[in-house]
Amino acid sequence: MDRQQLLDRLAALEAEALAGGGEKRIAQQHARGKLTARERMEELLDPGTFEELDRFVTHDCADFGMQEQKVLGDGVVTGYGRIDGRLVYVFGQDFTVFGGSLSAAHARKICKVMDLAMQNGAPVIGLNDSGGARIQEGVASLGGYADIFLRNTLASGVVPQISAILGPCAGGAVYSPAITDFIAMVDETSYMFVTGPDVLKTVTHEEVTKEELGGADTHNRKSGVAHFKVPDERAMLALIRALVSYLPQNNMEDAPFKPTDDPSDRVCEKLVDLVPTNPNKPYDMHEVIRELADDHTFLEVHADYAQNILIGFCRLGGHSVGVVANQPAVLAGCLDVDSSVKAARFVRFCDAFNIPILTLVDVPGFLPGTAQEYGGIIKHGAKLLFAFAEATVPKVTLITRKAYGGAYDVMSSKHIRADLNFAWPTAEIAVMGPDGAVNIIHRRALADAEDPVAKKAELVAEYREHFANPYQAAAKGYIDDVIRPETTRRRVIEAFRSLENKRQENPPKKHGCIPL
Repeated sequence: MDRQQLLDRLAALEAEALAGGGEKRIAQQHARGKLTARERMEELLDPGTFEELDRFVTHDCADFGMQEQKVLGDGVVTGYGRIDGRLVYVFGQDFTVFGGSLSAAHARKICKVMDLAMQNGAPVIGLNDSGGARIQEGVASLGGYADIFLRNTLASGVVPQISAILGPCAGGAVYSPAITDFIAMVDETSYMFVTGPDVLKTVTHEEVTKEELGGADTHNRKSGVAHFKVPDERAMLALIRALVSYLPQNNMEDAPFKPTDDPSDRVCEKLVDLVPTNPNKPYDMHEVIRELADDHTFLEVHADYAQNILIGFCRLGGHSVGVVANQPAVLAGCLDVDSSVKAARFVRFCDAFNIPILTLVDVPGFLPGTAQEYGGIIKHGAKLLFAFAEATVPKVTLITRKAYGGAYDVMSSKHIRADLNFAWPTAEIAVMGPDGAVNIIHRRALADAEDPVAKKAELVAEYREHFANPYQAAAKGYIDDVIRPETTRRRVIEAFRSLENKRQENPPKKHGCIPL
């Protein structure tokens, strides 16, 4: 062959790889409102930065006539590119080729980019759109999944891992996303389940739709498996770009600094009257977070799940910060099983990737009831306690109102190594609320009183004056300062600046035994 023939052959093979499953299947993908794997890459990455790897790979299965059905790329597009100029590794399953099903060769392609990501310290983003294991390959495809699971596990806490679910994700395929740091789903398009509706109907006689069993709403609201729900694929890819902007490349780096025109000493007048003087009246903690954040921007994670606690990312003085905040507008901000696990996982992620943590506290305690006790609130609440105590990143805590009982301890208190703890004058720090405390401490006096109602009101006011305030804790050094709400942004930013060179290590060990 002469040079031109060689180049023509390369061009023909490149065109064949780009064609994927062919025009008909691409049209079907578009008809479902879905992009192709390569279209998703173009939308996700900075223009012109995608470098594809392994485009000429094909499967090596010879059973069931598969030797006659070979498509270049074998149903997954892999490579690397840039998001805001920063390196990321990506793989995108191509549903137009064998339904995106995973073969041994398909798995090897994914493993290769994961290995490269680990070696080069860059995030991995998986665009999942697959019918599951390729049945014709039997155990080889199952082994391919396990090879991916191992890499997910080894990469955990080393490089950020993000999973986008853009179609079906069933059986063994769900476990790779489950090990990753964040899962995002498209409403009414993506599904995740270990066992599908047809098998459920056969085995358990339950009748349920795919959407009810494993749709985006189910996993964002009920199971907590997914962290984000978006209306369409373009919104998904924009979300991933935004999320990556808050994260470091790996566990040896800090998150990128983003300059802002929002003054660090901006006075937050809105916070002055935000907390009601009536301690039983709710308010929205979102307002506090957005008022403190650079440009009033907060990227909430797990927004639809366990809404009595808020988690997510913001920037303070240009630096990425993880936020954990009780939400008094939902269940009065109580900690329960779901909110404890939600927050604990997020705290551990931030700690693994050197992201400082701001904790906003308004918690009356743990949610009481048999459902919580039988559900293991002791064990699950301990996860959040463990996560905060173990974390060595800079930790700043602000108590806006209630901080009662064991929940005070758990919510990044000074006693479990928070670095700087502040309180607003509205803070109430005590073993329990005034009403319950008076019932216990003054039981006999109330029983003997001529007017128990008036006596109780008097004793509650006395208790509130002496205990339901931040000053006893401040007198003992458990609160570093009681601050004015309008100065909070400046105080918090300066607190984190003072902690930029923090050095703290846990005792040498293989790993702790968090109460799973």
